[in-house]
Amino acid sequence: MQKYFVPILLTAVSLAPAYGCDLCSIYHVAAAEARPGHGFTFSVAEQFTHFGTLQEDGERVPNPTHQSMNSSVSQMVLGYTFNDWVSVQFNAPLIHREFQRPEGLAMDRGSESGFGDVSFLATLTPVRVIRGESSLIWSVYSGLKLPSGNSRRLLEELQEVEVEGAPESGIHGHDLALGSGSFDGVFGTALFARYQRAFFQASLTYSLRSEGDYQYRYANDVMWTGGPGVFVWQGKTWSTALQFVVNGEDKGLDRFGGVAAADTGITAVYAGPQIAVTWADTLTLGVNLDLPIALNNSALQAVPDYRIRGNITWRF
Repeated sequence: MQKYFVPILLTAVSLAPAYGCDLCSIYHVAAAEARPGHGFTFSVAEQFTHFGTLQEDGERVPNPTHQSMNSSVSQMVLGYTFNDWVSVQFNAPLIHREFQRPEGLAMDRGSESGFGDVSFLATLTPVRVIRGESSLIWSVYSGLKLPSGNSRRLLEELQEVEVEGAPESGIHGHDLALGSGSFDGVFGTALFARYQRAFFQASLTYSLRSEGDYQYRYANDVMWTGGPGVFVWQGKTWSTALQFVVNGEDKGLDRFGGVAAADTGITAVYAGPQIAVTWADTLTLGVNLDLPIALNNSALQAVPDYRIRGNITWRF
């Protein structure tokens, strides 16, 4: 039976967060919990993103002040599988951001650290077919994100003023905030199919945002990921898989006090390799690199140069 659990656990890696909006991303491990039986799952997922390029309305522009931001989002996830069809999970993100940006005629250098918005998800797996060396798993999930993260950086939207002759910043308060102050709905679906050593995975997540603190409302967000892969090694205990992953996001304009915030919209597509190593049906480790292949943003923003993601999932 172990050979059937390997690809199921692999989907925990495939469904790692891969999004431009760090506040929107939720690490979903429900597919890993869809193996027969019940029990707990604990996961740690890390997403590191380097923002070092300035774009205005989708076009790269000079960055003479070397504006940049490094964003690290570490999500700790505790899940429980009730039976073959139903599971739940609780996500607690820890966020750290370091940045430098112009503020008037001076440079502002600093950092923000703390817990972000926690979330609860429930997953239903209406389709799970495993026959010999083939399998098909389809799940749907829904949940609620709670306003637990510090949103004080959103106050900057009240205080932004242009200084004549000063360079414009592409890193704003909504980029640095650790939370939104809003209750948000999360809805998604995931698919995993395998035939012998080849497999395909895809998922789609929609975030329905409400108005949060300081009359700020993050825009609704659609995120997707997917791609083909192959098991390059399958032993009695260990297995290794490689996957080519394409993922993206489409986010509209945030609203502040009922007015659209021009520098908040983005449509992005990323691609890169992923490697996953699984030990028995207990432990899965994964790492992948995301490189932007298409970035279309509104107004002036600092956009990602690359992303590195990694995760560990342990079932007990």
